[in-house]
Amino acid sequence: MSTAENGPRPATVRVLPPRDVPLGGPRAMTVRRTLPQRERTLIGAWCFIDHYGPDDVATTGGMDVAPHPHIGLQTVSWLFSGEIEHRDSLGVHAFVRPGELNLMTAGHGIAHSETSTAATSILHGVQLWVALPDEHRHTARDFHHHVPTAVTFDGGEARVFLGTLAGDTSPVPTFSPLLGAEITLDPGTTLTLDVDPTFEHGLLVDQGDITFAGTPLHPADLGFLPAGPTTLTLTNPSPTPARLVLLGGTPFEEEIVMWWNFIGRSGEEIVQARNDWEKAVRFGEVQGYPGDRLPAPELPNIALKARGNRD
Repeated sequence: MSTAENGPRPATVRVLPPRDVPLGGPRAMTVRRTLPQRERTLIGAWCFIDHYGPDDVATTGGMDVAPHPHIGLQTVSWLFSGEIEHRDSLGVHAFVRPGELNLMTAGHGIAHSETSTAATSILHGVQLWVALPDEHRHTARDFHHHVPTAVTFDGGEARVFLGTLAGDTSPVPTFSPLLGAEITLDPGTTLTLDVDPTFEHGLLVDQGDITFAGTPLHPADLGFLPAGPTTLTLTNPSPTPARLVLLGGTPFEEEIVMWWNFIGRSGEEIVQARNDWEKAVRFGEVQGYPGDRLPAPELPNIALKARGNRD
């Protein structure tokens, strides 16, 4: 029988595996990066997913990312364990701990540093970026800290740090429609969530072997589901709890240029941002970090090109 007679085929999950990447210059820590990838640049406006730990900081040295610049994006910090100290050129000095959100808006330009604190023994979390749409990407610097309340359900709970899910809405403003939530599932639990059908969704597995809309996912996998479904079904068939990060948003139709810590629309814009950082203009200064700022890497010998999603 034809698809037309049965209606459209259900959307299927694409599994995006991680790759190991050193982060933070000469004191680099290793992270698992699942976005961007060659076949997928964005999920909604989410354009960057780094997943790290659990790291014993006595062995690894933890996180020590010296002052560095950003343009055209928002950074989202979310921890499962440990504590990170944030300083930026807006003058913000803040901490983020498990179950708390730090969201920094770079806009036209900001600089910040991130270091794990002496209170940290095990460092474990995610660092995420959101691409700002063209009409807002030169906005003023900004920072928000938010502690979401746990929404409990039969067999687990959710903490919604951006957007709306399971009847809870984050008060943190965004520049495009977004969803971000940590979800925990008890062993043997199946959860069906109502979601916005105009959203694409990505599910990052931190702990556990689960199925996402019928597709198996393993720790550090990112499952991508195109827009269309009105519900998402998550199942934890294992005898141990699962922990997941659900991200979503309306498809981001603009092409972007991503290089180092910058998101622009052209190679020339990236070159200008790099020059501004090297000349110590535009981004401001980070006060209180005990060390030098990161130098910009050399630009590649090929032209920087804008990219979007291929499908």
